[in-house]
Amino acid sequence: MRVDLHVHTEVSHDCRTRLRDIPAQMVRTGTLAIAVTDHDQQRGGPELRAIIEDQGLADRLSVISGEEITTREGELIGLFLQDRIPPGLTPEETVREIRAQGGLVLLQHGFDPLKRYRLRPEATERIADQIDLVETFNSRLSRHRWNHAAAVWAQARNLPMCAGSDAHTLQDIGEAWVDTPFRLIGSPTDLRHALSAGTVAGQWTHPVYAYGRKQWRNLRSRFQSPRPE
Repeated sequence: MRVDLHVHTEVSHDCRTRLRDIPAQMVRTGTLAIAVTDHDQQRGGPELRAIIEDQGLADRLSVISGEEITTREGELIGLFLQDRIPPGLTPEETVREIRAQGGLVLLQHGFDPLKRYRLRPEATERIADQIDLVETFNSRLSRHRWNHAAAVWAQARNLPMCAGSDAHTLQDIGEAWVDTPFRLIGSPTDLRHALSAGTVAGQWTHPVYAYGRKQWRNLRSRFQSPRPE
């Protein structure tokens, strides 16, 4: 199966992907485990999990409740969260909030200097010993070489590596993944085992092209799908 740990939904301010459409896309692409990491919101994961249960797919699909949190010095992802973590905290305070919920700290797109909200390098170094996972393939970096830089950084610290599509449209889900034997993922331990048995892979798309494609898909979806009540 594929594991994609960086997915946005309609809960994010800049994404229109409807939660109810995601399970079919997961099955279609073999991306059987995802982390919902909406901007400064945590509710998308639990809501998607409820939809999956209603569709009778809970024995096939895993959803990790996460959040892409805006700290004072850039973004961090928290995984396996029970509650929303507010934006505007220091990176250190954000890490403490994630850990207090029994979650994992994921460093995403932290090595691309053109990423507007990347965690600042000095902040990354300050919390380096508290990072649990490193995103070493992100489909939306300005240059593919920054994925390699993340992999080198993770390997030097013996940290688990993962992948994230940073999906902002339905079709983007599963464009970056860890290929691993099937298992349901319900805890940090499950995820660590899945990553340790897996291989990071993905499809990089230049961000200018990706942005244009996103705008086209969003425009088309407005005319093809009725608005939710």
